Amino acid sequence: MLETYQQNQPATLASLVDYQAGSIVSKVLVKKKTGNVTLFAFAAGQELSEHTAPFDALVQVVDGAATITIAGQPHQLTAGQVILMPANIPHAVKAPNNMKMLLTMIRE
Repeated sequence: MLETYQQNQPATLASLVDYQAGSIVSKVLVKKKTGNVTLFAFAAGQELSEHTAPFDALVQVVDGAATITIAGQPHQLTAGQVILMPANIPHAVKAPNNMKMLLTMIRE
């Protein structure tokens, strides 16, 4: 198991990863054979182009807002909102402004 923050200590999600101009920064918080929890910081204008994944993934917007497109349908999410991106369905993520999100991918 990989963990990249202090176990058994409170943490504020948004403070665990920093924005970097013109980039998407990711930090794996937990990595196990059954799934991963990864925190992302998208600089304004950054995006993940449409792709598929073999597992369901739950996205929680932690800071800012995002457009998450699933099967061609765009969804506007703001901090505190979640959406499930189903396995094998095309999806994309776009951050019009700085945005942080937590991605939980379940493999089993």
